[in-house]
Amino acid sequence: MNDLSPQRRRSYLDALEIDTWRLRGAPSVDEAAGPVEAPADEVQLAGVEEADWTSLRSTVSGCERCGLHTSRTQTVFGVGNQDAEWMIIGEAPGAEEDRRGEPFVGRAGKLLDEVLRSVGLDRDKVFIANILKCRPPNNRDPGVDEAAACRPYLDRQIALVKPRLILAVGRIAAQQLTGSDAPIGRMRGKLYRAGPDDTPMVVTYHPAYLLRSPAQKRKVWEDLCLARRTLRQ
Repeated sequence: MNDLSPQRRRSYLDALEIDTWRLRGAPSVDEAAGPVEAPADEVQLAGVEEADWTSLRSTVSGCERCGLHTSRTQTVFGVGNQDAEWMIIGEAPGAEEDRRGEPFVGRAGKLLDEVLRSVGLDRDKVFIANILKCRPPNNRDPGVDEAAACRPYLDRQIALVKPRLILAVGRIAAQQLTGSDAPIGRMRGKLYRAGPDDTPMVVTYHPAYLLRSPAQKRKVWEDLCLARRTLRQ
């Protein structure tokens, strides 16, 4: 065992239930080894719960807490009014969002703008973010570990915005924020609570789905009416 480190030698002796002794005043094996460094992902999260917008954006832009950082063009932090009453939360960036660094652009983004205008809202009056800040390859669904890695950032965004209402857009966002695995068709029409302050939340279909199934736009309108009624309460 002479070529073993003190820590490994100690672990072997402990496993064999052999008592170990040290001179009075001598440092323990752990003390001799020096301070233990925190895992890199814990270091990245340090201070996130108290971060302001500038430091949070900086932390997200350099995040390497999951493997998606190796394939992204850039992170997609979020856009809009930082004091908004409505916060829109989607799934993850697509190819165009990854290129431009902004959520909900392209055809789906334009349709989202139309949906918001139907209840008197413009994009600059809401705050828009995603469950993930990096694009999954080939636009696949976010992995459980990826969503968990990004969740502290999203929770801090919600805490900073302090919205009166959250609109979860699409199945992935709805399931992640509610902890449910139910299809979105069964989740609609109900009021949920999400975020660090248990903010009222309504779920609805994703604009990309509406592009494929325009007949469902009526249901989205119903969801938005529920959201407006909730705000009046």
